[in-house]
Amino acid sequence: MTLPDYAIEAENLVKTYPATKTTPEMKAIKGIDLKIPRGSIFGLLGPNGAGKSTFINILAGLTKKTSGTVRIWGRDIDERPRDARAAIGVVPQEIAADPFFTPKESLEVQAGMYGVPKSERRTMELLTALGLGDKADAYVRQLSGGMKRRLMVAKAMTHNPPVLILDEPTAGVDVELRRQLWAYVVELNRKGVTIVLTTHYLEEAQELCDQIAIVNKGQVVACEPTAQLLTRLDTRNVVVTPEEPLQAAPELAGFETRLRNGGAFAVSYKTGQSSVEQVLAAVRAQGLHIKDISTEDPNLEDVFVSLTSA
Repeated sequence: MTLPDYAIEAENLVKTYPATKTTPEMKAIKGIDLKIPRGSIFGLLGPNGAGKSTFINILAGLTKKTSGTVRIWGRDIDERPRDARAAIGVVPQEIAADPFFTPKESLEVQAGMYGVPKSERRTMELLTALGLGDKADAYVRQLSGGMKRRLMVAKAMTHNPPVLILDEPTAGVDVELRRQLWAYVVELNRKGVTIVLTTHYLEEAQELCDQIAIVNKGQVVACEPTAQLLTRLDTRNVVVTPEEPLQAAPELAGFETRLRNGGAFAVSYKTGQSSVEQVLAAVRAQGLHIKDISTEDPNLEDVFVSLTSA
């Protein structure tokens, strides 16, 4: 069987919620075109209300699209809905697991719903891989929030889908559990699973994702390899540590300044208009004595803000 080039393809996808007595018609998705390469870790970012969850719900079969075409693993969701849904596992933001089941029972029920034969089920393998092997027979209600979050990942993988969608998977999870979860996700990706990730932790997306799409007001405003996306801004920062720590960032004509920890401050400048030397001249003109300086390239947060603040 020939594998598709793209794990997910959306063409001119539209979702409109009709008007009600109390609310006007709302277009949650306004003609999204998106191709998610097979085998990638793909970031889907955007502010609250941008349309990310609506897009994911359409993929999962929970929301009916208004128009457009969607294919998952080469399977059109209108023509082959069962096959399309079988190709993805979705880890939702909300924790949805029966508190009176054990993790082992939860995975067995989930596998049964997808028609996985008992001889092919990987219940203990999945629980062990996600650090829940010793909790297999405990009740779900006895698990911590981080454990429940990992259980949701295990449930999404019971039918061995080639595409895994993680919707804010590390929300409310401590640093160590986040690290464990990402280690497992990266390992899945190495084995060929395509990962689609939404997160508000932009440093995670910058570190993990091969490619990122930024959605704003129901439209894709950027979709590029992560490294390329970071070159969109021609802004850099000069971080100045003065001899005497400051209580407030100085005002420098023509530059934006922000106070940093320890009494240092950052000065933003556009590379096409100014230089580091001009920044330093402006600092010295304020009578400040410089102890140390460093420069910073823009990060994903800078790019995200510039694309979604309009």
